[in-house]
Amino acid sequence: MDTAYLKARKKECLRTLLDLYKKAGAGHIGSSLSCFDIMVYLFYHRMKPEDKFILSKGHAAAALYTLCAETGRMPRTELDTFYKDGTFLSAHPPCRPNTNGILMGTGSLGHGLSLASGIALAGRFTKQHFNVYCLISDGDCNCGSTWEAALFAAHHSLDNLHVIIDNNGLQGFGRTDEVLGMGSLVDKWNSFGFFTRQTDCGNDFECLDRAFSLTDEGGAHAPKCIIAKTIKGKGISFMENKLEWHYLPFTDALYKQALRELEIDNA
Repeated sequence: MDTAYLKARKKECLRTLLDLYKKAGAGHIGSSLSCFDIMVYLFYHRMKPEDKFILSKGHAAAALYTLCAETGRMPRTELDTFYKDGTFLSAHPPCRPNTNGILMGTGSLGHGLSLASGIALAGRFTKQHFNVYCLISDGDCNCGSTWEAALFAAHHSLDNLHVIIDNNGLQGFGRTDEVLGMGSLVDKWNSFGFFTRQTDCGNDFECLDRAFSLTDEGGAHAPKCIIAKTIKGKGISFMENKLEWHYLPFTDALYKQALRELEIDNA
């Protein structure tokens, strides 16, 4: 893995991401930043062209749009329509299968893993060889449909399915362990038949790579789960671990401060 390359791509993509949010006056910035390292790792290093990606935590849609545009999965000109009337690039990913990289509409938590499991099973039936990567949130784990899908995936031994949990500890109305405590996510996903590994540095490319290497080496004939401990608003001091940045948009001053802290050219 070329860590320097991934860091360079992340920095370029971050500028695009923050510009999207600033121009639109939109929220969910912290939610995109917590999972951005995971998505950069997947899109620029891990995923092959035939692999599929499902963003279950659809409120991080701007991160998905950014990476689809930056990696050639959709025209960059599409980004100019973000959040505007009539756009396909709305607050949550659209159901627009003709856009490579956005297979399904998501946003209501708990739906993504069901979609990903169905795609993984379909690949087996059609004898296609691809992996399905489903990025869910710890809030997704509050939803019963997530666990129904987990049982389904384990029952069918969907070893081409990889679940990554963006475990930033916060959701729309409070800390996840206070809204609905889940106990040990490792124990739960293991008990549901997944080969599970956890990393406490989910915003670090090398830590992510080690976690994926462990799931590659083990868990034959089982779906995989990586629980990635992340930081909401990662990299921006006034945003990190702050519940309000699930919703707040940028002011001019805070936008400029964010660019400085992330060492992004403010020209």
